[in-house]
Amino acid sequence: MQRLTGLDATFLYVETPTTHMHVASTAIFDPSTAPGGYSFDALRQLVSDRLPLLPPFRRRLVEVPFSLHHPIWIEDPDFDLDYHLRRAALPSPGGPAELAAFAADVAGRPLDRRRPLWEMYVVEGLEHGMIACVTKVHHAAIDGVSGAELTVNLLDLQPEPAPVPPQEEEWKPDRVPTDLEMVGYAVSSLARQPLAAAKAVRRTVGMGLNLRRRNRQPGVNPPPAPFSAPRTLLNRSVTAHRTLAFTEVHLDQVKAIKDALGGTVNDVVMAICSGGLRRYLAEHDDLPTDKSLIAMVPVSVRTEDQKGAMGNQVSSMFVSLATDIDDPKERYGIIREATTAAKDQEKAISASVLTDWTEFAAPAVAARAARLVSSMRVLERMAPIFNVTISNVPGPPFPLYSAGAQMKAMYPMGPISDGVALNITVMSYMGTMYFGLMACPEVVPDIWDLASAMNEALEELTKAAAPKPAKPAASAARPAAKRGPKPAKAEPRPAGAAR
Repeated sequence: MQRLTGLDATFLYVETPTTHMHVASTAIFDPSTAPGGYSFDALRQLVSDRLPLLPPFRRRLVEVPFSLHHPIWIEDPDFDLDYHLRRAALPSPGGPAELAAFAADVAGRPLDRRRPLWEMYVVEGLEHGMIACVTKVHHAAIDGVSGAELTVNLLDLQPEPAPVPPQEEEWKPDRVPTDLEMVGYAVSSLARQPLAAAKAVRRTVGMGLNLRRRNRQPGVNPPPAPFSAPRTLLNRSVTAHRTLAFTEVHLDQVKAIKDALGGTVNDVVMAICSGGLRRYLAEHDDLPTDKSLIAMVPVSVRTEDQKGAMGNQVSSMFVSLATDIDDPKERYGIIREATTAAKDQEKAISASVLTDWTEFAAPAVAARAARLVSSMRVLERMAPIFNVTISNVPGPPFPLYSAGAQMKAMYPMGPISDGVALNITVMSYMGTMYFGLMACPEVVPDIWDLASAMNEALEELTKAAAPKPAKPAASAARPAAKRGPKPAKAEPRPAGAAR
């Protein structure tokens, strides 16, 4: 048994009937590389063999009576792989639109908390003979980095599946603890909270004073504050429905812009999203002209010794997208400065201080508050905390395989919530950056138009980063003098004159 951390449990508490806190992905595979061809049974066997490398796949929640404390994970005594691994097929023609609609439908349904919090759909019927895997796992179990590590454990570096190393201990399901035992665990843990809370208060006050002094220093440009974002159509309450669009860009093109204009690959990603959102909101007559949109960017705070551990080790930073700036080159420069300022402040904030406070959240109060805020549409009556979530997860530059089928694309799908109806998540793989745009269709219409606008923003940045052609020399620009009749006697010519 293992108690959830406060941060992990928070993703359970903020979940409502319309806000589903699972992360998902849509991967496309080419079965022609599989030895012996594609077989659903072979894929099922591979997942079964890899379960020892996928700890969250066999753990389920046990709630504490009266919601006295955070839930615990137990190894599910009723685990049934066939409930979680499902087979599906797309309607004709099986193109990107049909696949995105299927994946959005999967993302729009909550996970059953009575079972391990994951589902995987093997989707057949794609055009060109491809197959897809649509997977979703609750955010209480993984963050972006641990999710990528989980994916790697499920895949191989070559078509032939690698053997699973023998485990030191055989997997054994847990006995479901009684209510009396759960209450005892909770009381024992809660007894230690007053001392922990006092330490958290002391660290928080010290951090706040240091941050205030830092932001008042000359030359320090602090990032945007929460609730300073302008209101747009993106910032309304969401329904349970989801819509999804895909797009991709070449990593070399992104790196060329970065090399020409400075900054990082992530700065270019932010600028692509900024330019796309400018075009999209302008088409819907909803582009703020006096304030810039603000993005919330998740930041991994996972240390070297925490690699391979599941759960969440994540913080966040707020970044201005400079959407009120028309010139793409100037806009990129402001975004570059904004991300630098946000990173500097994020380094000055101890991630442990922020996560410590989640340990003291009262589960019953937090869950009821989230539902009350959602049902009363409270977030529509106040300034948005931020406008959009943008996340960039690095992936491998080498090919990966599932049951011998080579993965051709991986589109990540992040969660949305009331007040933030759009999530743009990016993952790089094999020299391509794959964008997954998740939204609520009742709030963000025509999501594929936004995907197209982002491609146009990339081309706009490419032109802005291109070196301007050198101006021709003045002497070369001067037209050659026409030869007239040969003079009877040559006269001295000034130097450089045409002959």
